[in-house]
Amino acid sequence: RGWCRARIMLFYTIFRTLQGKEIIVELKNDLAIKGTLQSVDQFLNFKLTNIKVMDEEKYPHMMAVKNCFIRGSVVRYVQLPGAEMDIDILQDATRREAKGNRDEK
Repeated sequence: RGWCRARIMLFYTIFRTLQGKEIIVELKNDLAIKGTLQSVDQFLNFKLTNIKVMDEEKYPHMMAVKNCFIRGSVVRYVQLPGAEMDIDILQDATRREAKGNRDEK
C-alpha cells in the first residue's frame, strides 16, 4: 500500500511542475482533451483551461466548453509536453522509488 501512495505522489509532483503548460488528457471513454493545466490535486484530479476536444466530430457538444474538471479515476493517459519535462526530477524520484523497493525486500 505504501508503494502505491509513493507512486501517486511521484506523479502528483511531476504534474505540479507542469501547471500552466499544455497537456492532453485521454479519458477511459476515449475522449481526449487538450488544455492548459491549471491545477492538480493529490487524487490526480485535473483542472484544465482553454480546452479543445481532439475529435470534435465525435464530440460536437464539447466544442462550447472552455474549462473542465477531470476526476482522476476516469483518466486513462496523460500526454506530457516532452520539452517542458524536468527530466532530473523524474530520474531522481525514480531512483528513490527503486531504492525504496530494494530496501523493502
